[in-house]
Amino acid sequence: MIAVSQSAENSFTVAIDGPAAAGKGTIGRAVAAHFGFAHLDTGLLYRAVGRRVLAGEEAVAAARALEPSDMAEPEALRTAAIAGAASEVAVIPEVRAALVEFQRAFARRAGGAVLDGRDIGTVICPEAEVKLFVTASAEVRAERRCRELQAAGHATDLATVLDEVRARDARDAGRSTAPMRAAEDAVLLDTSEMSVEAAVAAAIGVVSAAREGGRGR
Repeated sequence: MIAVSQSAENSFTVAIDGPAAAGKGTIGRAVAAHFGFAHLDTGLLYRAVGRRVLAGEEAVAAARALEPSDMAEPEALRTAAIAGAASEVAVIPEVRAALVEFQRAFARRAGGAVLDGRDIGTVICPEAEVKLFVTASAEVRAERRCRELQAAGHATDLATVLDEVRARDARDAGRSTAPMRAAEDAVLLDTSEMSVEAAVAAAIGVVSAAREGGRGR
């Protein structure tokens, strides 16, 4: 796997965690754009491994052989089958270990970084300057995901997607290695009844306050 140059100088890490379709990716991209930070959707790493596994590779070997080109077309990784495979490989400790170094190096790059995933604030970047846990009800998240899949031309229905969302939540929260949970010092952001604009504004407000506070120390 390609290495990312690491520097603590001028680094500022925003860790965003939460379940599928809660809005953490949208918020992460918007926060990164607002502050001029780099952005990494860490879920793509696991989706890329999942796609390799669906193609017949062994999970740990696939994680260790992962290249940036595997994530060159993010939308191609957003199928339901790949999402399921990603969740399954993510419970394998050796897979997670193979991807940790890349994520940590990215997080401390000069100029600031936003990472979104499920264990960023608890495992990957426990010392991040900002930690957000973005969530929403399973029903709301299933509705969002169903619309996305149908808009992309995938044949599915709300009941099926809701079952998949609940099953994935159970796997992510119940795995023995790096289970999905909010860090003790994370700011909770429930987007169930929030517009995208309101959720993004709230996140930007948290980051702005942390940056101002850092300058005051």
